[in-house]
Amino acid sequence: MFLIGIAGGSGSGKTTFAKKILERVGEPELVLLHQDSYYLPSPPPHLRVHGEPNFDHPEAFDWPLMKDHLERLRLGEQVAVPVYDYKISRRLTDTVKVGPSRAIIMEGIYTLWDTGVRDLFDIKIYLNVESDIRFIRRLHRDVRERGRTLDGIIRQYYDTVRPMHHEYLEPTRQYADVAIGEETDIAADVISARVRQVLGLVTRPADSEDAFS
Repeated sequence: MFLIGIAGGSGSGKTTFAKKILERVGEPELVLLHQDSYYLPSPPPHLRVHGEPNFDHPEAFDWPLMKDHLERLRLGEQVAVPVYDYKISRRLTDTVKVGPSRAIIMEGIYTLWDTGVRDLFDIKIYLNVESDIRFIRRLHRDVRERGRTLDGIIRQYYDTVRPMHHEYLEPTRQYADVAIGEETDIAADVISARVRQVLGLVTRPADSEDAFS
């Protein structure tokens, strides 16, 4: 089992980057997991900011379940991954069966935050994108896909997204094997080549993969 962890701020393009790797590998044995699926069923009350849930704090996630699933996937087992509904900001009781699989990509803001989870990844990636670009991307996404209002998005950004990024998320960049900027095509080419080699889809060709060995 080969595990790739992709972290980065909200709006940094984690899902888009992960899908680029999936498309280039073109193999059903490579599966994508979203850390958002592991939000706690109910946000911890002590994390509330101005009466609103704080979804941008590390404690908003179900770390024991996440670690258990990744460990079981590494053993070649199947797991029942929770489903998260962005429109109501809640983890549902529904689940999706994942595995067994030979390679997994997990993307999420705090993918590299927890030591136990972080140590499971063979490649650790941090998407380092400027805050103004991340905010604009988040704004467009949340209005278009998640039914949020402009005022609500701006309020959440200043109340939780921005301060949590600086306090908890940004420091996790130090744990990444590689930090990638806005241009992700070349990195996706290199990582997908490494995954294809691990899956036995190609023979190891060049030294371009060595940085991720």
